[in-house]
Amino acid sequence: MTKDLPKTPLLDRVAGPSDLRQMPDSDLASLADELRAEVISAVSETGGHLGSSLGVVELSVAIHAVFNTPMDKLIWDVGHQCYPHKILTGRRDRIRTLRQKDGLSGFTRRVESAHDPFGAAHSSTSISAALGFAVGRDMGQATGDAIAVIGDGAISAGMAYEALNNAGHEGRRLFVILNDNEMSIAPPVGAMSSYLSRMYANEPLAKMRSMAEGFEAAMPAPMREGAKRARQLVTGITGSGTIFEELGFEYVGPIDGHDMDQLLPVLRAARARATGPVLIHCCTVKGKGYRPAESSADKYHGVSKFDVDTGTQAKSKGGAPSFTSVFGSALTDVAARDPDIVAVTAAMPDGTGVSKMAERFPSRVFDVGIAEQHGVTFAAGMAASGLKPFCAIYSTFLQRGYDQVVHDVALQGLPVRFAIDRAGLVGADGATHAGAFDIGYLTSLPGFTVMAAADEAELVHMVATAAAHDTGPIAVRYPRGAGTGVELPERGEVLPIGKGRMLREGEDVAILSFGAHLPECMAAAEALETEGIRVSVADARFAKPLDGDLVESLARNHRVLVTVEQGAEGGFGSVVMHELARRGAFDRGLAIRNVTLPDRFIEQANPAEMYEDAGMTAMDIAATARGALSGLGKVVPLSLAK
Repeated sequence: MTKDLPKTPLLDRVAGPSDLRQMPDSDLASLADELRAEVISAVSETGGHLGSSLGVVELSVAIHAVFNTPMDKLIWDVGHQCYPHKILTGRRDRIRTLRQKDGLSGFTRRVESAHDPFGAAHSSTSISAALGFAVGRDMGQATGDAIAVIGDGAISAGMAYEALNNAGHEGRRLFVILNDNEMSIAPPVGAMSSYLSRMYANEPLAKMRSMAEGFEAAMPAPMREGAKRARQLVTGITGSGTIFEELGFEYVGPIDGHDMDQLLPVLRAARARATGPVLIHCCTVKGKGYRPAESSADKYHGVSKFDVDTGTQAKSKGGAPSFTSVFGSALTDVAARDPDIVAVTAAMPDGTGVSKMAERFPSRVFDVGIAEQHGVTFAAGMAASGLKPFCAIYSTFLQRGYDQVVHDVALQGLPVRFAIDRAGLVGADGATHAGAFDIGYLTSLPGFTVMAAADEAELVHMVATAAAHDTGPIAVRYPRGAGTGVELPERGEVLPIGKGRMLREGEDVAILSFGAHLPECMAAAEALETEGIRVSVADARFAKPLDGDLVESLARNHRVLVTVEQGAEGGFGSVVMHELARRGAFDRGLAIRNVTLPDRFIEQANPAEMYEDAGMTAMDIAATARGALSGLGKVVPLSLAK
């Protein structure tokens, strides 16, 4: 008597999407279960965006089973939900390198796979890109259909509506799948989320509508239009249909995004029949299939390594509080003493720390959703009204509102206080989330005051300084992660605008630091001192207005001046060079070097590894000073040589 051999797991039979298209529909739901388990197992070892990926497991399987990827272009909005997609597209053997040095990106990335036709890590770009592919197809390029998958949080951003409007006007064959899980990083806000919720809140109505859609599709054209009008009366939607239909899309749904029996036939019907743009509304559950994620407030949006059985996440080592936490506490403190202080964030109340203020003063904290442009101008309007807004946005996301920073804030001289979190290199999220450019793009604006905190105590003082500043826009930048462990003041002091501070004095080399790289500068100074090189270290505090007297003093009393910043070329170092040129401080042959991020994007790793890659360690700073001091006039910093 022979024993039945164990069946080969379905996932082991998938080398790529073409294998899914050979499977019977009855196997695809089981495959999705295996895929979900694989995602949970992998992310438990690497950390990452778990909840969003679990929410699209069935959708990932269904799309690849129906469409001819990679000829058909599947574009994931943001890309943080793409882990199941990566496993299905030939990257399963590397999935446990996710978000690590030399490993898979946590987002879609063109250089990683032909199945990632468009890179993304910021939101609301997918429909625009998909329309671009559709135009390319219609103009003879070797590409098939374009499918954009966008979440209900991402579709709250203005860019998504610009794209929907343009796509509807163009009328080209295009598929937009709205992944509606009612949960972005924080609960989605605004009318759009409420609108989507109303569309399927009543389950029998949703089922009736889904059935009506199916009946309509099978009817002759004249009867179909009559049925459509009847459906609108039943569903309570007035006018010609949903907002998407008003914009020129055929609307299908809502459907259950976890039910293969709904997903597969709807996707197949849409692919077979579409002649213009189609929006398929899928309702999903963020964190689906993993109880700890489903029951968590943030649905395990971003997790560290965790125990699969319990869901318990690995705790960070104890020590100094994070810069974000210190900012949140300092902001709450100044708000408690000034009722005019308000806060604005763009879907990141916890990530920026303003949730602390919201707990105490909920009516004075405004989460505008994924809408940085609106958030900046909203803050400008409040400033114009006489309020004192703090606009808390990550450096990488503030880039999305730059025109508003220029036109609506700087040009009008409005006292908006910008709290710029995640300045510098951020680690596993990689180049897309690096805060590399804000020094350059803010110091170039007339009337702006730009500060950077060297440590968490300085951040407390800079929050107090920003609160007291009412003569124009002001920004404070600070990094991700834990502080240095310095003692925090009970209350922040208002700093004199445009004045730096001396921390140690020597005669040979001056190191002028701007921001959180100060500990590396101090370590470099210590290393040089052991070689008999006498080193001064100063903390600029302000890039604009710059402490010109301090800079000139350093230049005239040292043989070498090295500037250091956690930002790209064209930032603080350039400001210093301009100031020295204005003051004629180069006359005596000063050797000056700028240590910045190099002129390339730094790939994901932990922050220490990223700064090593950038040539910005204490050893690199010391070598830069040593090379300049040696009289080799053309020696350049390692950060540039790399």
